Amino acid sequence: MAQNLGMSSLMVAATVTVHFFGLLTLLYLLRRHGVRFRANESVLGQGALIMTVIFGLFAIHTVEIWLYALAYLLLGAAVDFETALYFSTVTFASLGYGDIVLSRDWRLFGAIEAANGVILFAWSTAFLLSVMARLKTLEHDWLER
Repeated sequence: MAQNLGMSSLMVAATVTVHFFGLLTLLYLLRRHGVRFRANESVLGQGALIMTVIFGLFAIHTVEIWLYALAYLLLGAAVDFETALYFSTVTFASLGYGDIVLSRDWRLFGAIEAANGVILFAWSTAFLLSVMARLKTLEHDWLER
């Protein structure tokens, strides 16, 4: 159990760090290039900005999922990378299909990945909503026209 908690703590620290710096990078890009997409700009411009944020968030989550997949592979908890990646994706998103399960030795590690994924998805959701609120987004533009 100590090994599970130790590895889980390392992975939570790694993925939170990836997420933090990923969001900082997105924020930098928004500040640098987002000037073109103010609330008084076109609906398409605002939509492009929101889509950029969504794709950026997807990329951040992809890196985090791949980190867990690599951990499963290195720990011997998965037989190959495709299985590790599939399991990590399902677990991180808290889907939990159950078609692939970890051995008793690593199931706590998988459960902590699920909890970590929920928190990181919530953080991403808060970031996206903050961006949309800052834009005074699409609905206001449509109502005024």
